Amino acid sequence: MADMNIELARHNLIEQQIRPWDVLDDQVLETVMRCPREAFVAPGQRNLAFVDMELPIGHGEHMMHPKLEARMLQALQIKPDDRVLEVGTGSGYVTMMLAHLGDQVVSVEINEELAQGAMKRLTELGVENAQVKIGDGSCGWEAEQPYDAIAITGSLSSLPEPFKQQLQIGGRLFAIIGNGPVMEAQLITRTSANEWHEQVLFETSLTPLNHQCTVTQFHF
Repeated sequence: MADMNIELARHNLIEQQIRPWDVLDDQVLETVMRCPREAFVAPGQRNLAFVDMELPIGHGEHMMHPKLEARMLQALQIKPDDRVLEVGTGSGYVTMMLAHLGDQVVSVEINEELAQGAMKRLTELGVENAQVKIGDGSCGWEAEQPYDAIAITGSLSSLPEPFKQQLQIGGRLFAIIGNGPVMEAQLITRTSANEWHEQVLFETSLTPLNHQCTVTQFHF
């Protein structure tokens, strides 16, 4: 795909997929424009980088639908001084967008090959405020806490307890909770030391997060 066609495809992605899904935040739309999604897919899949689908990236993992990525970013309302945790680095594309919006990003990926590939892409694209950790982040990532925002890029049957404790007061967490075919996208905000507010944003479905977490989980 020629560069001119890529830019047209990116424009169409925003106008035909993302805006109609109620993503109207100018910072999010600008981030989608500036972060090259096509650089995070296999060379043979560049023509599919802007298609409304979960794009396979190997090892049984997938990139989220572009409109779901954008809706997640809009919900998290990331500020320039925010410290962000991403669980499930995958290709590194969402990592780059989070880094564009926030101050520091800690991204955790359980698959070493995916983590190394993401690190390579982010380095090549000059992203300096994101670090990729190899490990299981499905119970959160205690070493780097607390966080102003947490983005979980695979679905969970329920949310492990440690996540809410790793949020700053005022911090936001986006997760897709439930078992298929219909799941709930939830925004969880820490309102005080011992209180959290849950908001169900919409129904969707997403590939489950690859994880080994077995700690006690909670439901709101």
